[in-house]
Amino acid sequence: MSKAKKGINPEQHLKGLRAQIDALDVKIQLLIDARARLAQGIAETKQLSSSNSFYRPEREAEVLRQVQTRNKGPLSDEVVTRLFREIMSACLALEAETKVAFLGPEGTFTQEAALKHFGHSVKTRPLGAIDEVFREVESGNAHFGVVPVENSTEGVITHTLDMFLNSPLKICGEVELRIHHHLLGKQADRKQAKRVVSHQQSLAQCREWLDANLPGIERMAVSSNAEAARLAASGADTLAIAGDSAARIYGLHVLAANIEDNPDNTTRFLVVGNLETIPTGSDKTSLLVSGKNKSGALHRLLAPLSRHGINMTRIESRPSRRSRWEYVFFVDIDGHVKDRKLAKALTALEKEAAFLKLLGSYPKAVV
Repeated sequence: MSKAKKGINPEQHLKGLRAQIDALDVKIQLLIDARARLAQGIAETKQLSSSNSFYRPEREAEVLRQVQTRNKGPLSDEVVTRLFREIMSACLALEAETKVAFLGPEGTFTQEAALKHFGHSVKTRPLGAIDEVFREVESGNAHFGVVPVENSTEGVITHTLDMFLNSPLKICGEVELRIHHHLLGKQADRKQAKRVVSHQQSLAQCREWLDANLPGIERMAVSSNAEAARLAASGADTLAIAGDSAARIYGLHVLAANIEDNPDNTTRFLVVGNLETIPTGSDKTSLLVSGKNKSGALHRLLAPLSRHGINMTRIESRPSRRSRWEYVFFVDIDGHVKDRKLAKALTALEKEAAFLKLLGSYPKAVV
């Protein structure tokens, strides 16, 4: 204890600090109330202008980036961002109900991604397959959908990419979620277990840990981590690999935490809907493109991006499903379609392409 604090009565000091916290809590609550009333005012104004776009992903991304810029600690950027996300989510709920479909069931990492992006005040609906999520949004039964698209260690989710070939939906946001896998069980002792179940990607992401710690146990792939947790909750001889949400929902013990082989294991999710966002200055554009059937087609497609100084962050090929041995490329590039430089590059690219489809420009994920 410093000299300045010597002789201070600890109980009195704690009482004083708690009194200061209580006073701050009152101010914080009053400010939240004021923010909520402003949100109601925005809703009324939009109703007068016949606008139904209450959720604006570019506006929310801008606010959260400003939050991180202002943050001086001691709370981390991640924690402060999460707090503001929930305030924004609650205020948005006063304006209009937002319905979000996600790849379920309850307790999946996709649900965690949806709640990270939209906050807990939205109405979420779990669906059994990626194509069902797309159809739910296309039909208007949900405003947005959240689907996984790639993992940092196991690569792309091809089903999600293939859906964009025919879907009219736009990508209007992305979420990056650090994936922490836990070994879960009904009993606190894992010695009774005969098998470990999880989604095939989760089993792959924990392969080395399983080899070292459960070398003789059967590994069984199921449709989702949440389904694995449900199976583990039904019997002591089954263990599951899943996350915190699944452990909480199905009442399982965490027998070993963070068993993923790669500590930076991250999954990227896409938010799909019918919105077109405006530039934020930190954006990404996704597109589908295929080349004309002649030599050097891929080089010709990429040359306009290079020539105009556009940074390509990802390229994946998938069968076009139109004819045999014909492929389409999924490309992510930095920038917004309304940026002058990118617009010129896309115009040049369109001249070289046999097929070009813009999937959307959207704010980059806020960590």
